[in-house]
Amino acid sequence: MTRLVAIARMAGLLVLGAVIGLLGAFVQADREVVEFPWGLTAIPWGAIVVIVVLIASIRGAAWAVRTRLGGWLVFLGWVLSTIAMAAESPSGDLAISGGGRQMTYLLGGVILGAAAATFPVFERPSHTIEESSLDGH
Repeated sequence: MTRLVAIARMAGLLVLGAVIGLLGAFVQADREVVEFPWGLTAIPWGAIVVIVVLIASIRGAAWAVRTRLGGWLVFLGWVLSTIAMAAESPSGDLAISGGGRQMTYLLGGVILGAAAATFPVFERPSHTIEESSLDGH
């Protein structure tokens, strides 16, 4: 039964990454245009929010299952769904086009996501300082 639960957890993490990629494909295009004295500047808040959620989910998954594999599964789900959303649909539509913001979202997500999945998962100490001082260690 434990093996089945572990497989279900891993599949859930893959689906989590796919959902982040699916929703991120549409949210990443959101931006706020701000007027400065020197001109207009577009702040891509959608891409920033999605990448932050992606990194937090990758690290959270790795910590939840106590292995980097959890983080890599979230990252893999995100990459697969993002690639699918960047491909042209049969009707000719694109969720992620080829503009500068979109390329920054894709490359930034891949670089930061892979880095977040690569960080090691540290074990928690098996006992606290107070317990070890009582044992004389």
